[in-house]
Amino acid sequence: MSTPTIPEPIASFIARVNEHNEQAFLDAFTATGKVDDWGRIFTGRDAIKRWSDAEFIGAHGVLSVEQVIADHEQITVVGDWRSTHANGRSRFTFDLAGDKISVMTIREG
Repeated sequence: MSTPTIPEPIASFIARVNEHNEQAFLDAFTATGKVDDWGRIFTGRDAIKRWSDAEFIGAHGVLSVEQVIADHEQITVVGDWRSTHANGRSRFTFDLAGDKISVMTIREG
């Protein structure tokens, strides 16, 4: 099975996440960026960092992409998420503002 083509800036974002590069992960968001993790909302760099330290980058997460749906300012990636915090098929929907992420929404894949 071939890996689906992931549009930028999300391709680079996923690569940095899989490398556990916290600075690049945080820099990918707008100043008022949000993470919606199953209905829990984290707004702004400090809140996203606290969440990520425990559940995302800090949990050594790796996303293996299985499906990509791209629609202008929104990109959805479905894949297998593995970390020390949570595991399983997940759907990541990214709302974009130019080359930055304004909202990353995580739900069951």
